[in-house]
Amino acid sequence: MKLLQKLVAAMALVASPIAAQEMEQVLPREAGEGGGPYGTLVIRGATMIDGTGAPPEGPVDIVVEGNRIATVARGGASPSVIAGADRVVDAQGMYVLPGFVDVHGHNGDPDKAPQPSYGFKLWLAHGVTTVRGVGFGWGPDDPSLDQKRRSAANTIVAPRLFAYAVPGDVWSGGAVDTPEKGREWVRWAKARGYDGVKFFNNEDPATFSAINEEAEKLGLGTVAHLGQRGIAQVNARKAIELGLDGVTHFYGHFESLLEDSAAPQYPADYNYLDEQSRFAWVARLADQVGEPGSEEWDEYIDFMVEQGVTLNPTFNIYSASRDVMRARNLEWHEQYTLPQLMEFYSPSLTNHGSYYHDWSSEDEVAWRNFYRKWFDLTREFHRRGGRVTAGSDPGYIYQTWGFAYIGELEMLREAGLTPLEVIRAATMNGAEEIWQSKGGNPPFGTIKPGKLADLVIVPENPLANLKVLYGTGHTRLNRDTNQLETVGGVRWTVKDGIVYDAHQLLADVAEMVEAEKAGRGER
Repeated sequence: MKLLQKLVAAMALVASPIAAQEMEQVLPREAGEGGGPYGTLVIRGATMIDGTGAPPEGPVDIVVEGNRIATVARGGASPSVIAGADRVVDAQGMYVLPGFVDVHGHNGDPDKAPQPSYGFKLWLAHGVTTVRGVGFGWGPDDPSLDQKRRSAANTIVAPRLFAYAVPGDVWSGGAVDTPEKGREWVRWAKARGYDGVKFFNNEDPATFSAINEEAEKLGLGTVAHLGQRGIAQVNARKAIELGLDGVTHFYGHFESLLEDSAAPQYPADYNYLDEQSRFAWVARLADQVGEPGSEEWDEYIDFMVEQGVTLNPTFNIYSASRDVMRARNLEWHEQYTLPQLMEFYSPSLTNHGSYYHDWSSEDEVAWRNFYRKWFDLTREFHRRGGRVTAGSDPGYIYQTWGFAYIGELEMLREAGLTPLEVIRAATMNGAEEIWQSKGGNPPFGTIKPGKLADLVIVPENPLANLKVLYGTGHTRLNRDTNQLETVGGVRWTVKDGIVYDAHQLLADVAEMVEAEKAGRGER
């Protein structure tokens, strides 16, 4: 009985995470935090990876005027342009990419990171200049719209923000449980300034369809975490048929490919509210579907490609399930993960995602096998022309902001995308997913004249080694000196024409972590 009471309390906490305490206001941008935008900024001598999938080329000089790219000068800008520039960034020998797009972000949960600047700075320090928030905050005082406006005005240090809302979670009109209520809520969300809808699959099919239809009419995007409590009514195939734009995580795919039943077959002792049971069982779901390459798999993948849905797998967020010990000891936790965030990550009956209460080798093997099929599905969808994007879902399961995003890029590579395709997923594809509901070409996501000046400048080649994008860099042996050296890490992130020193952003975060530890009497 006590366990059940704890589980029910845990679900209430997950549903209303700001109930326990008030969230701090995001810190204002202070003098010296980022330079610009400038009348003219020149980034000199870099090798460019433009985000479209085109091969690297360089050296190029990128000329920025205000917050827009004015010119990509192959071979170098003219001496007069360089002499007249307000700032010149020497990027010779470095690589310049479009700013990264994280299409699955959360922020501002006081139990984990009470200061929103913590996550924002970690994102920027890893080159993430745009984030789609699929729940930056919850409740009637959702802070995401204010943060979105302040980021657009660059009065805070934050990526460009796009705010999605869950039906019924951010208004006072009651449950969204009929098609009429669904349409009403979408009109309300549009008027409030939200950019899209995030489903958790708690809507009946008719309401789900009505929300998608109204969202499309009003230019709002839609994405779904197709949770298990609604999957028997709306799996991924059904959701796509009902007009859904994007599927995040893995939920709904395998339920669309079941071999011997119309709905998943749960073990007799299964309990959705017990997250150890829920997530241990998820990996075994792969045993209920056929092998990749079967007629059913091919038909389902072709269906998704033809419907134009986007897959945002967020592989990283469940990666601890296949090796919890590694996730617990990731090298950035010591310096960059807040102590209360580490506590939240630890096995718990009350914290969502802290489900490895007694996680076994059998559980980890099951998850490794699960990933094999999940990777295959994503790779084949991508190979046939489907759009795959990068999202990190940070703040859960040992996935700390920024670092988690680079981890997702590595896992996209593991799934079978080439390094150039990984960068395209992280830039152009992410921009297209966010912007498709608005119509026209996105103003960010690639390096082209006229685009917003969102750029990442890295000393090492990420196509050769994605690990050089981590804020902690990449440690290797110098074979000439027989000494260890650390290379890489983003050097500068440019957002909206403002040049941020990534090293300083990380130093700011390390100071936050140290202050929290000192306040708790920790070393």
